Amino acid sequence: MSWTLVAAVLLATAGLLVLGLLAVRLWLAVRVLAREVDTASRALAEVAGELAEAGRAG
Repeated sequence: MSWTLVAAVLLATAGLLVLGLLAVRLWLAVRVLAREVDTASRALAEVAGELAEAGRAG
């Protein structure tokens, strides 16, 4: 087997491993961001409910 073919296969494998690692890191970052957005939207909904109650009472 030619050494160039072996080198090409090794480079392709390394590239796929790097892409996989980057995909996992991106997935983890998206999970963190989604959790933060969920927390912020729940807080905003709570404040909006409190404002609506205050508007009816006042």
